[in-house]
Amino acid sequence: MSTTEVRPHDASGDPSMDAVGMKLEVVAIPVSDVDRAKAFYGGLGWRLDADFSNRDGRLVQFTPPGSRCSVQFGTSVTPAATGTAQNLFLVVSDIEAAREELVRRGVRVSEVFHYSGLDRVHSDARLSGPAPGRRSYGSFVSFSDPDGNGWVVQEVTARLPGRIDPAPTAFGSARDLAGALRRAEAAHGEHEKRTGRRDANWPDWYAAYLVAEQAGAPLPS
Repeated sequence: MSTTEVRPHDASGDPSMDAVGMKLEVVAIPVSDVDRAKAFYGGLGWRLDADFSNRDGRLVQFTPPGSRCSVQFGTSVTPAATGTAQNLFLVVSDIEAAREELVRRGVRVSEVFHYSGLDRVHSDARLSGPAPGRRSYGSFVSFSDPDGNGWVVQEVTARLPGRIDPAPTAFGSARDLAGALRRAEAAHGEHEKRTGRRDANWPDWYAAYLVAEQAGAPLPS
Protein backbone atom coordinates (compact mmCIF):
# COMPACT_ATOMS: atom_id res chain seq x y z
CA MET A 1 0.00 0.00 0.00
CA SER A 2 1.43 3.38 -0.97
CA THR A 3 1.41 6.41 1.27
CA THR A 4 1.64 10.10 0.55
CA GLU A 5 3.57 12.41 2.83
CA VAL A 6 2.87 16.11 2.78
CA ARG A 7 5.86 18.25 3.67
CA PRO A 8 6.34 21.99 4.10
CA HIS A 9 7.59 23.83 1.03
CA ASP A 10 10.75 24.75 2.90
CA ALA A 11 11.29 22.91 6.17
CA SER A 12 14.08 25.28 7.14
CA GLY A 13 12.17 28.47 6.39
CA ASP A 14 9.39 30.40 8.01
CA PRO A 15 6.27 28.18 7.95
CA SER A 16 4.05 31.25 7.91
CA MET A 17 5.29 32.03 4.40
CA ASP A 18 3.61 28.95 2.89
CA ALA A 19 1.03 27.73 5.41
CA VAL A 20 -2.63 28.14 4.53
CA GLY A 21 -4.33 30.21 7.20
CA MET A 22 -6.40 27.98 9.49
CA LYS A 23 -8.18 29.59 12.40
CA LEU A 24 -9.83 27.50 15.10
CA GLU A 25 -13.35 28.94 15.08
CA VAL A 26 -15.65 26.50 16.88
CA VAL A 27 -15.44 23.72 19.46
CA ALA A 28 -18.43 21.36 19.81
CA ILE A 29 -19.40 20.29 23.32
CA PRO A 30 -21.84 17.46 24.17
CA VAL A 31 -24.86 18.35 26.31
CA SER A 32 -28.01 16.48 27.31
CA ASP A 33 -30.38 19.43 27.76
CA VAL A 34 -29.96 22.21 25.20
CA ASP A 35 -32.10 24.77 27.01
CA ARG A 36 -30.28 24.16 30.29
CA ALA A 37 -26.90 24.53 28.60
CA LYS A 38 -28.07 27.69 26.84
CA ALA A 39 -29.12 29.20 30.17
CA PHE A 40 -25.78 28.29 31.75
CA TYR A 41 -23.53 29.73 29.04
CA GLY A 42 -25.74 32.77 28.66
CA GLY A 43 -25.43 33.25 32.42
CA LEU A 44 -21.66 33.40 32.03
CA GLY A 45 -22.11 36.56 29.98
CA TRP A 46 -21.08 34.87 26.74
CA ARG A 47 -22.48 36.24 23.48
CA LEU A 48 -25.28 34.22 21.90
CA ASP A 49 -24.45 33.95 18.20
CA ALA A 50 -27.06 31.47 16.99
CA ASP A 51 -29.97 29.30 17.98
CA PHE A 52 -31.21 27.44 14.92
CA SER A 53 -33.76 24.63 14.75
CA ASN A 54 -35.14 22.55 11.90
CA ARG A 55 -36.37 19.01 11.36
CA ASP A 56 -32.80 17.70 11.70
CA GLY A 57 -32.24 19.13 15.16
CA ARG A 58 -31.01 22.26 16.92
CA LEU A 59 -27.72 24.17 17.08
CA VAL A 60 -26.75 26.83 19.61
CA GLN A 61 -23.50 28.84 19.49
CA PHE A 62 -21.90 31.07 22.14
CA THR A 63 -18.67 33.08 22.13
CA PRO A 64 -16.79 34.00 25.34
CA PRO A 65 -15.99 37.73 25.71
CA GLY A 66 -12.93 38.63 23.64
CA SER A 67 -12.58 35.11 22.21
CA ARG A 68 -12.00 34.33 18.55
CA CYS A 69 -13.27 30.80 19.09
CA SER A 70 -16.87 29.84 19.84
CA VAL A 71 -18.61 26.80 21.29
CA GLN A 72 -21.52 24.94 19.74
CA PHE A 73 -23.95 22.45 21.23
CA GLY A 74 -27.35 21.09 20.43
CA THR A 75 -28.84 17.95 18.96
CA SER A 76 -26.84 16.00 16.37
CA VAL A 77 -23.91 18.39 16.82
CA THR A 78 -21.31 15.91 18.12
CA PRO A 79 -21.25 12.13 18.66
CA ALA A 80 -19.26 12.54 21.88
CA ALA A 81 -20.84 11.35 25.12
CA THR A 82 -22.38 14.01 27.33
CA GLY A 83 -19.88 15.62 29.70
CA THR A 84 -16.76 14.20 28.02
CA ALA A 85 -15.36 17.56 26.92
CA GLN A 86 -12.65 18.28 29.49
CA ASN A 87 -9.83 20.77 30.02
CA LEU A 88 -11.34 23.39 27.74
CA PHE A 89 -9.08 26.37 28.36
CA LEU A 90 -10.14 29.99 28.77
CA VAL A 91 -7.35 32.57 29.07
CA VAL A 92 -7.58 35.69 31.23
CA SER A 93 -5.17 38.39 32.32
CA ASP A 94 -6.29 38.43 35.98
CA ILE A 95 -7.22 35.09 37.54
CA GLU A 96 -8.56 36.60 40.78
CA ALA A 97 -10.85 38.99 38.91
CA ALA A 98 -12.02 36.18 36.64
CA ARG A 99 -12.89 34.00 39.63
CA GLU A 100 -14.77 36.83 41.30
CA GLU A 101 -16.79 37.33 38.11
CA LEU A 102 -17.69 33.63 37.93
CA VAL A 103 -18.74 33.60 41.57
CA ARG A 104 -20.84 36.72 41.02
CA ARG A 105 -22.62 34.92 38.20
CA GLY A 106 -23.45 31.98 40.45
CA VAL A 107 -20.94 29.50 39.04
CA ARG A 108 -19.45 26.84 41.33
CA VAL A 109 -15.78 27.53 40.69
CA SER A 110 -12.64 26.20 42.36
CA GLU A 111 -10.21 28.22 44.39
CA VAL A 112 -7.14 29.50 42.55
CA PHE A 113 -4.57 26.73 42.11
CA HIS A 114 -1.40 25.85 40.24
CA TYR A 115 0.03 22.56 39.03
CA SER A 116 3.03 20.74 40.47
CA GLY A 117 4.16 19.78 36.97
CA LEU A 118 2.68 18.99 33.58
CA ASP A 119 0.03 16.61 34.94
CA ARG A 120 -3.37 18.16 34.20
CA VAL A 121 -5.47 15.07 34.98
CA HIS A 122 -4.98 13.91 38.56
CA SER A 123 -6.36 16.03 41.39
CA ASP A 124 -3.24 15.59 43.54
CA ALA A 125 -1.25 17.47 40.87
CA ARG A 126 -3.11 20.63 41.86
CA LEU A 127 -1.54 22.82 44.52
CA SER A 128 -3.44 25.50 46.37
CA GLY A 129 -2.93 29.15 45.49
CA PRO A 130 -1.52 30.98 42.48
CA ALA A 131 1.77 29.98 40.89
CA PRO A 132 4.93 31.11 42.70
CA GLY A 133 5.72 34.64 41.64
CA ARG A 134 2.35 34.73 39.85
CA ARG A 135 4.22 33.64 36.73
CA SER A 136 2.40 33.84 33.42
CA TYR A 137 0.63 30.62 32.38
CA GLY A 138 0.86 29.30 35.93
CA SER A 139 -2.39 30.10 37.80
CA PHE A 140 -5.80 28.51 37.26
CA VAL A 141 -9.38 28.03 38.39
CA SER A 142 -11.81 25.42 37.09
CA PHE A 143 -15.55 24.92 36.75
CA SER A 144 -18.00 22.64 34.95
CA ASP A 145 -21.23 23.15 33.05
CA PRO A 146 -24.41 21.30 34.15
CA ASP A 147 -23.44 18.25 32.07
CA GLY A 148 -19.95 17.98 33.57
CA ASN A 149 -18.00 19.42 30.65
CA GLY A 150 -14.92 20.84 32.33
CA TRP A 151 -13.44 24.30 31.84
CA VAL A 152 -10.06 25.56 33.04
CA VAL A 153 -9.35 29.28 33.33
CA GLN A 154 -5.66 30.13 32.93
CA GLU A 155 -3.92 33.40 33.72
CA VAL A 156 -1.61 34.61 30.95
CA THR A 157 0.02 38.00 31.39
CA ALA A 158 2.92 37.71 28.93
CA ARG A 159 3.09 35.37 25.96
CA LEU A 160 5.99 33.01 25.38
CA PRO A 161 8.02 33.52 22.17
CA GLY A 162 6.35 32.30 19.02
CA ARG A 163 2.87 32.10 20.54
CA ILE A 164 1.42 34.99 18.58
CA ASP A 165 1.84 36.66 15.20
CA PRO A 166 3.77 39.86 15.92
CA ALA A 167 1.99 41.80 13.17
CA PRO A 168 -1.53 42.21 14.62
CA THR A 169 -1.97 43.11 18.28
CA ALA A 170 -5.40 42.56 19.81
CA PHE A 171 -6.88 42.51 23.29
CA GLY A 172 -9.88 40.52 24.41
CA SER A 173 -11.34 43.24 26.60
CA ALA A 174 -10.84 46.75 27.91
CA ARG A 175 -9.57 45.20 31.16
CA ASP A 176 -6.87 43.27 29.28
CA LEU A 177 -5.76 46.41 27.45
CA ALA A 178 -5.74 48.43 30.68
CA GLY A 179 -3.55 45.80 32.34
CA ALA A 180 -1.10 45.86 29.44
CA LEU A 181 -0.96 49.66 29.55
CA ARG A 182 -0.21 49.59 33.27
CA ARG A 183 2.67 47.17 32.70
CA ALA A 184 3.94 49.38 29.89
CA GLU A 185 3.67 52.45 32.13
CA ALA A 186 5.69 50.79 34.89
CA ALA A 187 8.35 49.60 32.45
CA HIS A 188 8.50 53.02 30.79
CA GLY A 189 9.01 54.66 34.19
CA GLU A 190 12.07 52.46 34.70
CA HIS A 191 13.22 53.36 31.19
CA GLU A 192 13.08 57.08 32.01
CA LYS A 193 14.96 56.49 35.28
CA ARG A 194 17.74 54.75 33.36
CA THR A 195 17.98 57.44 30.71
CA GLY A 196 17.61 60.28 33.20
CA ARG A 197 15.27 62.27 30.98
CA ARG A 198 11.64 62.49 29.98
CA ASP A 199 10.78 60.47 26.91
CA ALA A 200 8.67 62.66 24.62
CA ASN A 201 8.11 59.69 22.30
CA TRP A 202 6.41 57.61 24.98
CA PRO A 203 3.47 56.63 22.70
CA ASP A 204 5.91 54.88 20.34
CA TRP A 205 7.61 53.21 23.31
CA TYR A 206 4.28 52.03 24.73
CA ALA A 207 3.24 50.67 21.33
CA ALA A 208 6.51 48.78 20.93
CA TYR A 209 6.11 47.34 24.44
CA LEU A 210 2.54 46.14 23.86
CA VAL A 211 3.38 44.46 20.56
CA ALA A 212 6.56 42.85 21.91
CA GLU A 213 4.79 41.55 25.05
CA GLN A 214 2.04 39.89 23.03
CA ALA A 215 4.51 38.40 20.55
CA GLY A 216 6.81 37.08 23.28
CA ALA A 217 9.65 39.18 21.81
CA PRO A 218 12.31 41.01 23.86
CA LEU A 219 10.75 43.98 25.61
CA PRO A 220 12.10 47.49 25.07
CA SER A 221 14.29 48.79 27.88
